Amino acid sequence: MREERGAALLETAVTLPLLLLVAVGIFEFGRAFQTWQVLTNAAREGARVAVLPGTDDEAVRTRVQTYLEAGALSSPESADVTINRTVEVSIGSDTASASTVAVSYPFEFMVLQPIARLIVRDSTAGGPIAIGASATMRNE
Repeated sequence: MREERGAALLETAVTLPLLLLVAVGIFEFGRAFQTWQVLTNAAREGARVAVLPGTDDEAVRTRVQTYLEAGALSSPESADVTINRTVEVSIGSDTASASTVAVSYPFEFMVLQPIARLIVRDSTAGGPIAIGASATMRNE
């Protein structure tokens, strides 16, 4: 019979990095999903303010920034907020004016992007990923 000393150590050395990569991937994509949820809700809050009569774009941006800060994003000031108050939406056979608020945020993975920079020797590899969300509401 052959000697089997060290077989368990070798199996652990092969499977542990894969298991850690899967676990880190789950956490990282969970963070990305949470960020997308914050952006979606911030866009919705901005659209609620945008449809009110007499509000300006600065009030919309302030509401969006307040929501992004409350959502604990790492740098909410880097979010790009776009407001369009000249949207037409259909309501049955009729149309109405609406406002759209779109929020875009540069999201960076904490572990996966540095790993991508190590593996791929490209200057664009591992850069921030733009996550965006928008909301449209009918003007009052």
